[in-house]
Amino acid sequence: MRDHAFEQVGVGLRAPHLSLFAAMNPPEVGWLEIHSENYFNPDSPARRSLNTIADHTPISCHGIGLSLGSADPLDVRHLAQLKRLIDDIQPLAVSDHLSWSSISGQYFNDLLPIPYTEQALNVVCTKISQVQETLGRQLLLENPSSYLSFHHATYTEWDFLDLVQQRTGCGLLLDLNNIYVSSFNHGFDCATYLAALNPNAVKEIHLAGFTVKQLDEGEIWIDTHSRPVSDPVWQLYRDWVQTHGSVPTLIEWDLDIPPLAVLLGEAEKARQILRNTHPGGGNHER
Repeated sequence: MRDHAFEQVGVGLRAPHLSLFAAMNPPEVGWLEIHSENYFNPDSPARRSLNTIADHTPISCHGIGLSLGSADPLDVRHLAQLKRLIDDIQPLAVSDHLSWSSISGQYFNDLLPIPYTEQALNVVCTKISQVQETLGRQLLLENPSSYLSFHHATYTEWDFLDLVQQRTGCGLLLDLNNIYVSSFNHGFDCATYLAALNPNAVKEIHLAGFTVKQLDEGEIWIDTHSRPVSDPVWQLYRDWVQTHGSVPTLIEWDLDIPPLAVLLGEAEKARQILRNTHPGGGNHER
């Protein structure tokens, strides 16, 4: 019988590994997270493979296209496709990002930052409520990585995120690598950020690697998901688990994707932390 730590840790399912998990004897993993939009076409080979995988492995749907911070209205066709996918595979969780990626119907291949203002707060909350009502389930909202901020912002990112959660009842997908990257880029303290969030709202954690880039203006950290999880991010994870208990945890790796054994090795590191760390305080009820 698989232990609790095994069940709690998953990896991102990416194209190079799709056939491995759809095989007769797939690699063992606690769960898999997909990028939802890659599986919208119910007749595609990828979707057929996913249907096979979902028969034996729990799936989580992680979206990149709802554009929750855009001034555009929600794309109802996109939302309908997401609902069909969810109804079909019945995922463990459904998530998207605190960001925007569309304007006037034109989409960008990036997750862009939003100004943390009252107007933006109303836009994001209205859209999340619409998504949750349409899907008939809670949406998890992921904190972004960012490389610029807006002078006219009236909230910090952590206070904005906490207010969105309170107003909509959405869950939080806590990306610890994003917090670490943004803390360097913007000069804030990770502990301040984490202390502002309701730990009971955190339903999933992401762990990934980042890239340091040297520019003429100075150094910037970029959330590339192309490297192993850094030691400081592992420490943030240990501290969170120590204080609040275990949460379903994902290893993300999207660029320069290594052999599956490397991802599973990172997942084993997370499992060891879950096995070896015992909560020392805080309310960590699920």
